[in-house]
Amino acid sequence: MEARASPPPSIGGGGGGDALSFLSKGWREVRDSASADLRLMRARADSLRTMADRELEQLLVSAAASAAAAPPVAAGAPIAEVEFVRTRIQPKLSELRRHYASSSSFGGGMAARRRRGATSTRVDLSGITAIRNALVSEAAWRRAAAWSGVGEVEEEEEEGKEEWDVVRMIRGGLKELERRSQSSEILGGLPGPGELVEKFKSGLKSFNMEPPGPGSKEVAPLDLTEIMANLVRQSGPFLDQLGVRRELRDKLVETLYSKQNHSLAADSSFLGDDNSTDELDLRIASVLQSTGYHADDSSWNEPSKYEVSDNKRHVAIVTTASLPWMTGTAVNPLFRAAYLARSAKQDVTLVVPWLCKSDQELVYPNSMTFSSPEEQETYIRKWLEERLGFVSNFKISFYPGKFSKERRSIIPAGDTSQFISSREADIAILEEPEHLNWYHHGNRWTDKFNHVVGVVHTNYLEYIKREKNGALQAFLVKHINNWVSRAYCDKILRLSAATQDLPKSIVCNVHGVNPKFLKIGDKIMADRENGQQSFSKGAYFLGKMVWAKGYRELLDLLDKRRSDLEGFKLDVYGSGEDSQEVQSTAKKLNLNLNFFKGRDHADDSLHGYKVFINPSISDVLCTATAEALAMGKFVICAEHPSNEFFMSFPNCLTYKTPEEFVARVNEAMAREPQPLSPEQRYNLSWEAATERFMEYSDLDKVLSQPVEGNMHRNRTRRTLQPNLSGIMDGGLAFAHHCLTGNEVLRLATGAIPGTRDYDKQHCVDMGLLPPQVQHPVYGW
Repeated sequence: MEARASPPPSIGGGGGGDALSFLSKGWREVRDSASADLRLMRARADSLRTMADRELEQLLVSAAASAAAAPPVAAGAPIAEVEFVRTRIQPKLSELRRHYASSSSFGGGMAARRRRGATSTRVDLSGITAIRNALVSEAAWRRAAAWSGVGEVEEEEEEGKEEWDVVRMIRGGLKELERRSQSSEILGGLPGPGELVEKFKSGLKSFNMEPPGPGSKEVAPLDLTEIMANLVRQSGPFLDQLGVRRELRDKLVETLYSKQNHSLAADSSFLGDDNSTDELDLRIASVLQSTGYHADDSSWNEPSKYEVSDNKRHVAIVTTASLPWMTGTAVNPLFRAAYLARSAKQDVTLVVPWLCKSDQELVYPNSMTFSSPEEQETYIRKWLEERLGFVSNFKISFYPGKFSKERRSIIPAGDTSQFISSREADIAILEEPEHLNWYHHGNRWTDKFNHVVGVVHTNYLEYIKREKNGALQAFLVKHINNWVSRAYCDKILRLSAATQDLPKSIVCNVHGVNPKFLKIGDKIMADRENGQQSFSKGAYFLGKMVWAKGYRELLDLLDKRRSDLEGFKLDVYGSGEDSQEVQSTAKKLNLNLNFFKGRDHADDSLHGYKVFINPSISDVLCTATAEALAMGKFVICAEHPSNEFFMSFPNCLTYKTPEEFVARVNEAMAREPQPLSPEQRYNLSWEAATERFMEYSDLDKVLSQPVEGNMHRNRTRRTLQPNLSGIMDGGLAFAHHCLTGNEVLRLATGAIPGTRDYDKQHCVDMGLLPPQVQHPVYGW
């Protein structure tokens, strides 16, 4: 069987009619679509033309109104520029409008061509293309913005691109306007060429049909030059030690940051001239904010709580302890801040350590704890207000600290200086400068502050000698204290000659007594004048119950002279780490001592004692001795450099030997103390202590210097001439900075682990950024 082939498809007859009908239908659809596109393009062109007319009319009306309202001006004034716009630009645009409004360009011409059935369906859209290229395209807008700038901008035109003659003419006119504006001054109230240019530029900007996208308001991330500028600024201490001057470092930061043109810099003109550092701070802050980061400022550092005045000097008092720990480095700096703040010349900030709850339970009496810095600040201010006779306005700030059980003291965690803002970094008073700087790893105090004063409270060498291998440890600590004191302080005040003789130091008692004790003394003297019994009790001793506070000397004196002091009773008030050992030792020796828990020296139960005994030779300047003298009591103390200031008071009885101690006790118990004279009373007050501090620290001279502009931009410039002393101090600071940056070396010298930076709990309590976020680039 043969296979039959399929017939080919038919292409004639009825099939040809169907094909023609399909082609006709397709042509009609194409024509209708082209007509709709043409109508849409014409509508858009009309809208663009109307907008251009409106913007130009507003520009000309504004210029004409200003010209009519302005007083007569000399020839060559900006009226010529206004006439230039009116006589040359407006006619050209009018001609352009008439040209494109005619039927030959858009609707009529296109319809006629379609009706003639021209073989070519090409549409002449050169006018629309010209308008689009001139007014809408991004390149045209950038050229217009460049034409309206102050300086000359070189232009590079793409080859083969035609330029609209009207836009070319406008560009040339704007250049001519700016050349004239640079050679002539604007007179009267007539708007200058700059205003006309800005109006024209805003008009051109409104032609851009592309709406701003959602990302147009986003903050750009930090670029490489900004990161480098921040790196140079954070590397300040390191560069200082390499001999790079601060002026050169600031100039480098300014150069790096000035390469960027962020709108934020333009909005920060309120910061004053030479404000690259401030702009960089704001720039970094804006980037952080754009990421969603927000720091809740606690009330203890709320800017609105403490208004900083730029026409005042700023004093920051940094200490190593805080209430309710009743120790000298907590109480005396608090009173110093209060009395310095009484002057209108300076604002004062007291910077104290913040301890986490676990450390608070070890340090503060009666297991007292605080959940936040604000709560502790409230306690401190309340305690102070109860003892002052005036209202003192000063700021209290906190820095992270940790308690060392071995040293029985608080060690700073991280860079303490960073908790004092640059705007307030003018004058620093470091209470116990050697203690603050043993493990300090941060900014050099003398670099950040104009004037740095150290106040030595503690005779550390005397305490260390009592420990195991004390002689070797004392030798090392002595040289470390010399090292850090010389590197970080301009001047040091030693409360007495009992302290280590440090470089740049002078001996002067700059402490006073709580005004409450002077009032107690006044009341006792008044009762005596009225014939009442002033003192109903005998002798007592008050102090923290640790062996180094004079308890060993006291037990030795009473034990050796037991027979000479028969019937003599002594009440002892104190609490501390060695309480049980001290009491057990006294019991073994069968000494006539009565022990009580520690309490405030101003407590009513202590007013009736007549004699205060203090055999301690480890104190620098015993606060309790000064308080006892202020209350009008006898004081029996060793003849020692730490008591030299008190020896001028008639009620201070000193001894050198155990025999003299017995004689002084019998003398005090046999007679009444003398009333304080007005001069003696004043010498014990904080008013006199503040005067001595101002004089011997040179603070009166520093504060008398005028202040101009922002504090951080008008710091006292240290001499730029190299000298041997400055080179040595810088080298010591650099070496100390390097050593304290090594955790192994820190631990080997007795530092608390993890105190190079503050820990997570400090971040939670104080609302701080983690250290790795705070210093993401530079890890020194």
